[in-house]
Parts: sequence; C-alpha cells; structure tokens
Amino acid sequence: MDFSHKSVLLDECIRALAIKPGGVYVDCTAGGGGHSRKILEALDGTGRLIAVDRDPDAISVLHERLGGYPNVTIVKDNFFNIKTILSDLGLDGADGILADLGVSSFQLDNAERGFSFHNDAPLDMRMSKEGKTAADIVNTYDERQLSFIFKKYGEEKFAASIAKAIVREREKKNIETTLELAEIVKSAIPAAARRTGGHPARRTFQALRIEVNGELDRLSEAAEDMFESLHKGGRLCVITFHSLEDRLIKQTFAGLCQGCTCPPEFPVCVCGKTPKGELPFKFKKPTGQELEENQRSRSATLRCIERKEENM
Repeated sequence: MDFSHKSVLLDECIRALAIKPGGVYVDCTAGGGGHSRKILEALDGTGRLIAVDRDPDAISVLHERLGGYPNVTIVKDNFFNIKTILSDLGLDGADGILADLGVSSFQLDNAERGFSFHNDAPLDMRMSKEGKTAADIVNTYDERQLSFIFKKYGEEKFAASIAKAIVREREKKNIETTLELAEIVKSAIPAAARRTGGHPARRTFQALRIEVNGELDRLSEAAEDMFESLHKGGRLCVITFHSLEDRLIKQTFAGLCQGCTCPPEFPVCVCGKTPKGELPFKFKKPTGQELEENQRSRSATLRCIERKEENM
C-alpha cells in the first residue's frame, strides 16, 4: 500500500521532544511513520517507541515500515485512550508524546476515503473506517443541526444557507458523493464569496470531518491525559491545523502552566497551586522552505509543554 505522507514540522518536532536515549516515546498519530522513524533515529537503537493510529490502513503500513524494529510497538487505537494504551503495555508513563492532528496525505489523496472535495467518491470521511459516515450526517441531521456544526466546526458564515440547500436537495434523493455535496455547497454561497478564501466547500468538509471523527469532543481532556502520562521532564508536542483545535490546545497548555490563582490583594498564597508544566517555546510554524516543499503545511502550528512535577 502506498501510504505517502510528508511529515509536517518534522525537525522541529524532534528538537522539541528533546529525545533521551533509553526513553519511552509515543507517536499518537503515527500514520505513514514519518515522525516515528525520526524518533527511532534519535533513540539510536535504545529506548522504546509506541506507534499509535486508529486508521487500519495506517496500521498495515506501520507494520510494513516499522515492524522490523525490536523496540517498536504498534497499536491500533485512538490517542484519546492514551492512559489505557500505556497501562495495557505495562508502562507507567512516557518521556515524550507527539500528536499530529492533521489528516494524512494518504487519506486526502485516496479518493475512496471521501475526505476531499476535489475527487468524486462516497461521502465517508471516517479515519477509523468505523461508525457513522459523512453521508449519514448529511442525510439525517436536521437543518438546525447541520447549520450548527457548519458554523461551529467550519466557522462558515453561510452555514444556514448551506444547511437549507442540503435539506432541500436531499428531499429529491440522498446525497451520496463528495462532488454532489461540493456542488450543493457552492450553489448556496453568494458568487462574490465563492471567489475568495479557496474552495467554497472547504469549511463545510472540515466541519463534517470533525463531526464524523469526534475530533474536538474530548481534545482538551485528551491533551491533559497525554500530559499526565509524561514522566517528569517529559514533553508533549501537538501539531494543529486549524484555529479551533489550536485554541483548545493553547488554552489547555496555559491552564497546566498556571500557578497561584489567589486574588492579587492576598499577601500570601493560600490556594497552594503551582504550575504543573512549562512551555519550552510559545509555538512554531513551518519555515519558508517547508512551505515551498509542502503546501499542506501552511496552516500547521506546533505547541509543546514540558512536565515539571513528578507523576502523581
């Protein structure tokens, strides 16, 4: 299987993880193994790597590409279950955890997966190939529900018009393919707006993908779980690709770095709260060279947090 994916912010991630020989590292969204292979190179035959992905196609490729390494364990699961994953492997934590929240190039370019509005394919969008599809949502959610997810997850200002157009069209027949939906969305957006901001269906497809895969449902909780799974001095790196998920990660990291919350007029601290983590840097974006080589990296943001306290 040709699972091609150009890993985003690759060198920046490896530097941010500050990989220690003999350490335990988790690539929570291993995909085609790009980041995982670099982590293995830095480990130089020592330590252990846990490569996790919920996409069965990715798992097959990871076994092909990384299965020969004795210090690699490949796990099919959602990184939201990080604590269970580590516990089941008999591990008390990790020295570094990486989560790349983007859709892989393989998923985008493989038309049958239904992620792209550029190719005609069944409306699917399931990263795990399990559960409800985008077609299920488009054909069963009522107009209010559709408008809500388009506005919330796609930040689409024409959400109401798009939802209305979808409901009107599905009364004639079920909406089954990506290009059918893309044309409906396009028809619901004013001509002037269609000429700016990229493909008119981009935000709607993003919203559907997030809803199908529950990408934001427990993201803050998952980020806290990953942080709490770190050993003291361990680092969590998260790559985001749109403002909604980046905002959640930024806020979660800020909360973990917050110390005393007593009112400023208190002469001494009575809350006893101390920062659990610290930020090695604010954030990192792709370099100009990476943007030239990989346009899909343009919206990527890397954030990192280091654990200061011992595991409780």
